[in-house]
Amino acid sequence: MQKPQEILLAEPRGFCAGVDRAIEIVERAIQKFGAPIYVRHEIVHNTYVVNDLKAKGAIFIEELSDVPPGATLVFSAHGVSKAVQQEAVARGFSIFDATCPLVTKVHVEVAKLAKEGYEFIMIGHKGHPEVEGTMGQLDRGIHLVEDVADVAHVQPTQTAKLAVVTQTTLSVDDAAEISAAIRARFPTVREPKQQDICYATQNRQDAVKVLSPQVDVVIVVGSPTSSNSNRLRELAAKLGTTAYMVDSADELKGEWFDGTARVGLTAGASAPEILVQQVIDRIKALGAVSVRTMAGIEETIKFPLPKGLKIDATTGLTITERTPETGPARH
Repeated sequence: MQKPQEILLAEPRGFCAGVDRAIEIVERAIQKFGAPIYVRHEIVHNTYVVNDLKAKGAIFIEELSDVPPGATLVFSAHGVSKAVQQEAVARGFSIFDATCPLVTKVHVEVAKLAKEGYEFIMIGHKGHPEVEGTMGQLDRGIHLVEDVADVAHVQPTQTAKLAVVTQTTLSVDDAAEISAAIRARFPTVREPKQQDICYATQNRQDAVKVLSPQVDVVIVVGSPTSSNSNRLRELAAKLGTTAYMVDSADELKGEWFDGTARVGLTAGASAPEILVQQVIDRIKALGAVSVRTMAGIEETIKFPLPKGLKIDATTGLTITERTPETGPARH
């Protein structure tokens, strides 16, 4: 039985700027204030990352009632509703917001257009924390659709001022199809000036489109809860290539590689490169002799940290200042 000879690595893959920033916020908060630091929801949807931060002193919670008074609280990269923000402030926590700036951009757009009298149709997955956060920016007037069929059932109170927003980690192609159905039903609907789906999600999906036809099987490194990782596996399968998603190298099965000459490998935006390297080692143990990285877009975007966690370049110490965002400064 033929075993794999070559591993072809997608480019880009793995961590995006929003994930890098979110993890760094938690690590710096632990460094500055000491453990424990409380984080509402998994900071990013990756088992390895969450366990690593737990070991460093992060405690992950879903309910703010589980956070003791005066504690330091970090909001996850997915964003939170207005109600959660208000409750956290009312409880007096020292708050750092690790919401991805591209999710915040959607929140800002919703707030701005709502003031102008707009209602919204949101394309996204019910129950996903990012969707709950975005829909929770308003008390009413935001309607969720998960697929084309849902579009027929949306009942806005008016159609003169209707706008579309999307979850940032969707399948680009699926979102385009649903957007087309919305336009067909509501021809005057307002769409985002730039699509809401983030650059990293788009780039990783584009890379899989190039990767899939060149390989016999695609392995996606990502956790089951990761939306963008799931979309990568679905996309490869839709393109006709057998595809599997694994949380770690331990989940790989030898029979997946029977009769394959070339394996494609990518990782979701919340999956660290160490997991990719462990998967490479495991596939090499099954017989692969070469690893090649395909040409792809180089991502250079970096998002700034909250003011209370910035490091002074000259001293290497955290800059300490009082801001509305972080509450009282602590040394």
